[in-house]
Amino acid sequence: MTAVLRQAQGPAHTRIYAYGAARGENVVPNDDLVGPIDSSDEWIRQRTGIITRVRAAADTTAIELATAAAAEAVERSGVPASDIGAVIVATVTNPKQTPSVSAIVADRIGANPAAAYDVNAACAGFAYGVAQADALVRAGVVRHAVVVGAEKLSDIVDPTDRSISFLLGDGAGAVVIGPSDTPGIGPTVWGSDGSKSDAVGMNHTLVDFREGRAPWPTLRQEGPTVFRWAVWEMVKVARQALEAAGVEASDLAAFVPHQANMRIIDEFAKQLGLPDTVVIGRDIATTGNTSAASIPLATHRLLEEHPEVSGGLALQIGFGAGLVYGAQVIVLP
Repeated sequence: MTAVLRQAQGPAHTRIYAYGAARGENVVPNDDLVGPIDSSDEWIRQRTGIITRVRAAADTTAIELATAAAAEAVERSGVPASDIGAVIVATVTNPKQTPSVSAIVADRIGANPAAAYDVNAACAGFAYGVAQADALVRAGVVRHAVVVGAEKLSDIVDPTDRSISFLLGDGAGAVVIGPSDTPGIGPTVWGSDGSKSDAVGMNHTLVDFREGRAPWPTLRQEGPTVFRWAVWEMVKVARQALEAAGVEASDLAAFVPHQANMRIIDEFAKQLGLPDTVVIGRDIATTGNTSAASIPLATHRLLEEHPEVSGGLALQIGFGAGLVYGAQVIVLP
């Protein structure tokens, strides 16, 4: 007689229970950065909408930021840490490469022996993590999961680089995802275009640095290329996410794109035809671009400043290095 395998099956629906956040300790105004790039506060504000950004102290790593954000999300969710079955951390700034940030975070928040792994999808990393946590819960693999976007980008900044250095900040945002009686996370639209990977990414490898062939690797980008791709191609992805979720732009309570550039955010809203009733995440003005952390950080702040959107629909979309992207519609807790 042939044995029949048993497969796990979970709840039909999931939702986000709560958000947590941690920002770098130091507020860095534009005037502190303009010298090495021969620029001005006015130029940075006009080009990016950034007034200040937050950066972490020298002894604060992405691990500490991720732990603080995850701990807050778990506490606010009401889910015991011992009931967390998976911890997923989206980051490109793990200071150790290995072990994963997620394994350390799981231990520090009391979630042992949760499954734990990192996701390297740059600024789309949080959307990727939400997609995976949603699938893990609905498949019955875990009951609750923590997803964190965490970055200390100040570790990989060249202060003389005019293309990206003044954009970047440090922080972490986290959510707890678990079962729901009604749909709370829409289908994810995601993908990549590695053929344009040179448009934004690291300028050298760690091996080149070790062998003395190159200085410490830092982030670089081709600004115009990234801007055009983000505005024109990512708007298509955002529309696909709305369609996949079965909703219209007018149904949204909030729109939270990756906090790459205020001009991109404004053009996004224009291209999507968002009504004035939609609250738009604009955390970049005072936090800067925090890559994988930007969407949960912006949502955390948006919920604090606009509690009336709680329970409403939000469209979130991430896009970044490697030209990787991901978007989904969620119900705000």
